[in-house]
Amino acid sequence: MKQKSKNFLFFIIAVVFAITSFSISCTGTNSDKQTNAHTAFAETKSNVKIPTDALSVVESLQTVFRSISKGVLPSVVELDVVEKKTVQSNPMQGFPFFFFNEDEKSQEREYTQQGLGSGVIVRRSGKTLYVLTNNHVVGSASEISVKLNDERTFTGKLVGKDERKDIALVSFESDDMNIPVAILGDSDKVERGDICFAMGTPLGYGSSVTQGIISATGRSGSGVNNISDFIQTDAAINQGNSGGPLINIYGEIIGINTWIASQSGGSQGLGFAIPINNVKKAIDDFITGGKVTYGWLGVSIGTIEEEYKKEMGLSGKDGGFAFQVFLGSPAAKGGIQPGDFITALNGKPTKDANQLTREIGDLGVGETATFSIIRGGKQMEVRIKIEERLDTTVADSSKLWPGFIATPLTESARQQLKLDAKTDGILVANVEAKSPASVISLQPGDIITAVCDKEVKTIQDFYKALSSNQKEIWFDVIRSGHKISTMRYKM
Repeated sequence: MKQKSKNFLFFIIAVVFAITSFSISCTGTNSDKQTNAHTAFAETKSNVKIPTDALSVVESLQTVFRSISKGVLPSVVELDVVEKKTVQSNPMQGFPFFFFNEDEKSQEREYTQQGLGSGVIVRRSGKTLYVLTNNHVVGSASEISVKLNDERTFTGKLVGKDERKDIALVSFESDDMNIPVAILGDSDKVERGDICFAMGTPLGYGSSVTQGIISATGRSGSGVNNISDFIQTDAAINQGNSGGPLINIYGEIIGINTWIASQSGGSQGLGFAIPINNVKKAIDDFITGGKVTYGWLGVSIGTIEEEYKKEMGLSGKDGGFAFQVFLGSPAAKGGIQPGDFITALNGKPTKDANQLTREIGDLGVGETATFSIIRGGKQMEVRIKIEERLDTTVADSSKLWPGFIATPLTESARQQLKLDAKTDGILVANVEAKSPASVISLQPGDIITAVCDKEVKTIQDFYKALSSNQKEIWFDVIRSGHKISTMRYKM
């Protein structure tokens, strides 16, 4: 028994010694802390000293950010869509076709595809609320679900969509008159460096807010099927943000987030939004007619390079160049001709062809507009009554005059076509099928040397000769080293 007591006593002493040693190693001396800091503990009080006046500025900024988020997010929605797809399938793919009858060779199979995007409530009419989003979000959806940031879900209905601007309007019904409607701002006032917020459902994370600045305005979308210019921002935008709003510091919508430039598919600080001013009219068009109604001038407009401008006597000028005009169009009736350079619309200077195309599209059907043009070095104005743009009319290349793009004969073109320095004329490009140019046998790569037997050496010569002949036109061309004349086209 005594032996057991001794053993127990030794055990107690060993435990006390171990605890004491552990305590000493954790506490240590000041020198121990400097040389052997294995464990670090967070202090209960910050050592960071921030001047009170400076901190109040940052706190004020944070308060603004919170207020904007709380004020706008209730009008930002998640859109869940179901789209039905039909594909052709062969149940016995790989076997020779003659083993099967016609019904077996090709079968249609239907499957559903789910998608997710964002939207923002922009209008209310009684119990009906309207959500603005992208066309590529709703697609050809058979089902649309609208989820608010408070998790309430409503059945959505497609009011209208437009591929040219990549926008769509969805409606849903609610008795709740407290669901807020977002305020539309003025995107024309947006400048580089402005603070902005992107809101939406990136990668399925609802009611998300990212903050950044406006990186640029007036960006074009290379490879993007959209006639808008774009606001560029470094506010993080990811898949699922499409259709959500870009907000300014006043809590107003200045854009609709649409696409990102990315090598990985994720945000790289290159997000783009459609300026809200570009779609304000479309909202009204959707509600009143279910589609966007575009004004139509009837001109194939493009932007020309400086070398082209120099040959046309347009160096340093901004505007849109009329390469071709639809016969019988408002432009043709009003006096615009191929080769005219449009510098202003209703007194507003034209920066480039993209801007001009958008502004013509926003003109009302039946509205009379004033176009400032330069023709042959002379300034003039023409007044034209705008008609409605119809896809069938625009697609009818048989009315597109002259039916090709005339370009200067540059040195690189001479080398490619193996032309000597003495050969003058203009180069034919982009001949439209079924157009007058195609009918009279013009081909891409032809060199036009004369119009109605009148010699042309420059692009300016060509358009002058083209506009001076109103009844019958033919061209002398060089093709593969041969000199030929085209058939005659009666105007």
